[in-house]
Amino acid sequence: MNSQPVRRWTRLTAAAATVVLGVALSAGSTPAVSAQTAPGAASSALTNLDHLDWLSVPVTPPAQDDHTTYRLAEEPSIGTLWTYAEPNPDGSYRHVGGGSYDAATDTWGQGAFNADDMARAAVVYLRHWQATGATASRDAAYEMLRGLTYLQTATGPNAGNVVLWMQPDGTLNPSAEPVELPDPSDSDASYWVARTIWALGEGYAAFAESDPDFAAFLRDRLELSIDAIDRQVLDAYGEHLDIDGELAPAWLIADGADASAEAVLGLAAYVDAGGSDKARATLAKLSEGIAALSGGDAQTWPMGSVRPWALSRSLWHAWGSQMPAALARASVTLGDPGLARPAIRDSFTFDPWMLTSGGPDNGRLPTRGDASQIAYGADARLQSLLATGQATGKDSARQLAGIVAAWFFGANPAGEAMYNPATGRTFDGISAAGVINRNSGAESTIHGLLAMIALDQAPDVAELAQTASIVERQGTVTVQAEDGALAGDATAVVPTSLWTGESLFSGTGYAALGSGGSATITLPDHTRSLVLPVTDLRPGSDAVTTFRAGKKVLGTVDSGDIGAQGDSPAPGALLPVTLPRTLKASAGTLTATTSTAPGDPAALDGVMLEPLVSRLVLQGNGHTTALLRSASDSTERTQVRLPGSRQALIRAYDGRGRLVESRRSPATTVSVAVPAGGFVLVRR
Repeated sequence: MNSQPVRRWTRLTAAAATVVLGVALSAGSTPAVSAQTAPGAASSALTNLDHLDWLSVPVTPPAQDDHTTYRLAEEPSIGTLWTYAEPNPDGSYRHVGGGSYDAATDTWGQGAFNADDMARAAVVYLRHWQATGATASRDAAYEMLRGLTYLQTATGPNAGNVVLWMQPDGTLNPSAEPVELPDPSDSDASYWVARTIWALGEGYAAFAESDPDFAAFLRDRLELSIDAIDRQVLDAYGEHLDIDGELAPAWLIADGADASAEAVLGLAAYVDAGGSDKARATLAKLSEGIAALSGGDAQTWPMGSVRPWALSRSLWHAWGSQMPAALARASVTLGDPGLARPAIRDSFTFDPWMLTSGGPDNGRLPTRGDASQIAYGADARLQSLLATGQATGKDSARQLAGIVAAWFFGANPAGEAMYNPATGRTFDGISAAGVINRNSGAESTIHGLLAMIALDQAPDVAELAQTASIVERQGTVTVQAEDGALAGDATAVVPTSLWTGESLFSGTGYAALGSGGSATITLPDHTRSLVLPVTDLRPGSDAVTTFRAGKKVLGTVDSGDIGAQGDSPAPGALLPVTLPRTLKASAGTLTATTSTAPGDPAALDGVMLEPLVSRLVLQGNGHTTALLRSASDSTERTQVRLPGSRQALIRAYDGRGRLVESRRSPATTVSVAVPAGGFVLVRR
């Protein structure tokens, strides 16, 4: 492939040894399909559509079986969107497609335009039109929806599914190179079907009054995709997968709460606008499946989050993680407060952990195996917090949303703004090392703009987001077992692949600890912390590993404490296990010693140290913001320094986002009491 970001819609499978969670961060030269440069007009608002407009192009497709769109005979050209954009030496950008380019045929191995991005671009234009009344955005949404519905298969056995790729001349490419599943791309339910439902649902709601004829067309096409989901996904409603001894719903789109969540956003908009009873039933069933993947708490994995993939108990990623947004919206649409509970837990328990432990990573697997970050992840977290706040009326969600949104303005591993309001460009990603990929393709542009549209409508959140320089971050630290001092029957193992089929070993691999084998790990500076060994739990194993700090036993991990493989991609699961006793700040080493039968070693990947109070401190725009998060089962008292002459506003919340205390302090170093499992926000 060319040097574009890896397409993250490819679902992880046991056969896919390479994890499609990262970002390809090289920016080599590629054929320039268009020498046109993107304009860069400044705007007083944060939202600037110039770059998205430049990526958007009209195409007149040839006649193709099973594919048509609204008024195609009268309006033969349709809206499309270039997938990638790479910078030229002079600072302008060029259009780039997906896969290898063939200059002789002017085609790409995948295509120039894709349904995934066209659907989300339509959502951008729809939301901007609804927020501002801009007729140009209305017209752009109309054209993009016409293009998207052309990619949708309208007749035949795959009706309601969607072809992913289109070539520059409008020819569809159902089987891309490299291969993406499903293949052909309209042969089953997929991420692009889910995103099509998202766009059509919001499109119907927006056009219902202003253009009833077009809205009726969108309704018919939306119902077509709902039928596809009903026959291909919800035929398994009520059935469950056995994932290493834990049940998971079998009725999610592409086995994903992430994909299903984006469909739910569209279904909720459609039902709110008077959509069908069938749509309401589909909305309820998908929402139920998403909610079933909620788990953990402030002390235990997955830290209160809604997991994105039904087939793994070990994996979370920020990209596409709009599960809380979907559940919050559905709770209101369906009048079901129970659906909001997982959104509340994710927003007020998981998000403070995510923010203090590194931010919206592309992969917590379960450690920070892929610490690259992209706009799709940051925006998903922002939209989820705003939706949770709207559904619950909790102001704490808006405050956390402001801290999440600061990612776009510099609160990220690069320490630089990722969105430029003067051009409307959002860069494609940041590596774990803080290197920015300065490409600006469709997905990054779209999610940067979705974030900015939201911020333009929430000035209080936007103001918080401008405090965006990271001053201090103390959060989860992972130390590698294979790097420790190994003794007895202990070996550092470098596996053929770090990817297990459902999770990722961190570092170079793991320490295999046989009977009497031990690993003594030198600890970095830390505060009093929880200890979470990350072990490859394997069904039938008798290995028991005891963890000590000096003479103090912190707890044990039973490697066999996992169910049979069942429907999961691989036997066992790489999981953090929270030990019952905490680690003192003075502890310099941690020793793991295993008792087991011959040939049955424990596989210790590493140890996560979780501070009882973690923190993130941001400065900028004349303010300082501090977030302090609790992993304790009791109130913890600590101090945080916020320079400045103004009074600091201190607000303490429990793990459900409910206000526990609000007060002001003139002190530079502020004393705070962090509620058990909750968080404190301080603003000066």
